[in-house]
Amino acid sequence: MRMVLLTALGVGGATVIGAIIGFMFKKISHRFSDIVLAFAAGVMLAAAVIGLILPSIDYGEGALALPVTVIGVFCGALGLNVLDRLVPHLHKLSGVDGETHPEQSNQLSKVLLFVLAIAIHNLPEGIAAGVGFGTGNNAEALIIAAGIALQNIPEGMVIIAPMLAAGIKPGRTFVIALFTGIVEVIGTLVGYFAVSVSTAILPFALAFAGGTMLYVISDEMIPETHAHGSERGATYSLLAGFCLMLAMSHYLG
Repeated sequence: MRMVLLTALGVGGATVIGAIIGFMFKKISHRFSDIVLAFAAGVMLAAAVIGLILPSIDYGEGALALPVTVIGVFCGALGLNVLDRLVPHLHKLSGVDGETHPEQSNQLSKVLLFVLAIAIHNLPEGIAAGVGFGTGNNAEALIIAAGIALQNIPEGMVIIAPMLAAGIKPGRTFVIALFTGIVEVIGTLVGYFAVSVSTAILPFALAFAGGTMLYVISDEMIPETHAHGSERGATYSLLAGFCLMLAMSHYLG
């Protein structure tokens, strides 16, 4: 349990670390941001497949193992898709690509939507980290958590500048970033306790968490890294991240 708690704090704290870096470098180039985010996407892709989806099949029962995994993956993606439709996308709210800043009158509502969008994406990622520990394979669980944490650092970096540009005070901006990290800590604990209560749901829960991660990678991260003319660099960066996690799984798993 201590390892789970420390991992939860580490995964959530990665967003805060990224936010602190964001304060230090308020003007991060699109190219640098895309390369780092693509690397994180590759790490998460490997973590989702190796640490969640394949173990889901292994923990399944007989002929139902593969169907349960497939259903879980699609349920995870569809569940996050439903939530995504209720809240505008993170990159649309960030204002990074906008030529003008939001009007003062609707600034508060945009910030609230901004926070909610981040929370929606962070909650299932936290659950994925927690569910990983339900397998009993702490090495694989730590690999999953490391992949999510690496993704959270650039995310924390890129959310700071838009909020400061919108006129949000630095102190409040940091509190908002801290809140998004706390959501991920909560998600990690929820995922761990849900699987601990009933190991029968473990195959579906692993696949569900993997599906949410695949959705975030495909719907948010890859399009964002290919939107500013750095497609080739982002692609090779994604492959590097994927191979890094593949090596970690091979040597540490």
